[in-house]
Amino acid sequence: MTPPQSDAPYRVCVVGMGKIGLPLAVQFASNAMTVLGADINEAVVHSINSGVPHFPGEDQLAERLGSLVEAGVIKAVTNTTEAVSQSNVVVIVVPLVVDHESKVPNYAAIDAATAQIALGLQPGTLVVYETTLPVGTTRNRFAPALAKGSGLTLGTDLYVCFSPERVSSGRIFADLRRYPKLVGGMDAASTEVGVKFYQAALEFDQRPDLLRPNGVWEMDSCEAAELAKLAETTYRDINIAFANELARHCDSLNVDVSNVIAASNSQPFSHIHQPGIAVGGHCIPVYPHLYLQGDPDASMPRSSRSTNDAMPDYCVRQLDVLLHGVRGKHVVVLGLAYRGGVKETAFSGAWAAVESLAKRGAIVSVHDPLYTDDELRGFGFIPYHLGEPVDGAIVQTDHHEYRSLSPQDLPGVQAVFDGRSVLDTTLFDRDGVRWQVLGRKKSAV
Repeated sequence: MTPPQSDAPYRVCVVGMGKIGLPLAVQFASNAMTVLGADINEAVVHSINSGVPHFPGEDQLAERLGSLVEAGVIKAVTNTTEAVSQSNVVVIVVPLVVDHESKVPNYAAIDAATAQIALGLQPGTLVVYETTLPVGTTRNRFAPALAKGSGLTLGTDLYVCFSPERVSSGRIFADLRRYPKLVGGMDAASTEVGVKFYQAALEFDQRPDLLRPNGVWEMDSCEAAELAKLAETTYRDINIAFANELARHCDSLNVDVSNVIAASNSQPFSHIHQPGIAVGGHCIPVYPHLYLQGDPDASMPRSSRSTNDAMPDYCVRQLDVLLHGVRGKHVVVLGLAYRGGVKETAFSGAWAAVESLAKRGAIVSVHDPLYTDDELRGFGFIPYHLGEPVDGAIVQTDHHEYRSLSPQDLPGVQAVFDGRSVLDTTLFDRDGVRWQVLGRKKSAV
């Protein structure tokens, strides 16, 4: 196999064809690279080979994938080892799962993928981990496994880098252009090979606000790249935790937190985020725990997780006051998805809100415009339909459909708590419905 640092064409294997891996594979194939996507799910492989994404909502993905499959430059397979053996670059986007209870990462899936990759590695191959990892994982766990399983020598005929994905579902192609690509290798040779690959694979928008030009940024080591990803996401969790504490304080003062945040952010040294009922998704609620794996004495990541995890129950308690007690009353949680417009439930606050309401004796149902009744039942929830009688409601997701929600959509509703600041509260004032928006004052009723 020709080393990827030569002028030979890149033949890329993307391992893990999920919501990040598939768009990445499409990006590579769009830049004159031949791509094999490896995934253990046969249904996923079949869908990709039919030119159809196996998940909705990713801008540009369907049309780009279809044309690339038709052109024969991208194909999905289930045999990871075989796909790797035909490639000179391997990019790994297999999820690292964090246990909900222990908060300890479970490496089973990515360890298994690494073992299969090692068996197919050819001399001169570049291997890049894009899955977010605790600091030191690339060097101390995966690189030795790759070298042992392949019989290749790190830095000589095997090049290993860490280059974190820094994109959000729904806008991945735009984010790939918008944000610098960080690349840190096991050694100088690996970094050089990794930087050259991503320079060929990506295009970048020019951003005048960056201290360094946009593009591929060479990091000092794989540890530096791992830490950079954990730092940027953990910072967001810490910032949101402060915004949530600020919102709770504003609730006690009957002060509008949005005005406070806007005023604070009017000078360049403050950038307070927005409060919310929950911090969901695959990244922000998870990565502080990965950070703590490398720095267990850090106090702020642990504190921020505690603060943000407590927000659904806080919001339920506020609704309990508004409704003069939720016991025996029908309350609907509006929104299962963790983020508006995205059909994804990862670490959604809906579960905690439903649990808190049920503990207080409420009769709880869930509504989400993106999910069918059968899907909601599959998650263990009782489906709710707009127009059905209900006593109280709590907004968990900032779906645009909820911006025009009125009491007519919630017949009989007596109180509403908006955990995402999306409702037009004037509509509820007209009908005498008690309402509260997190950190943004309460109704006069």
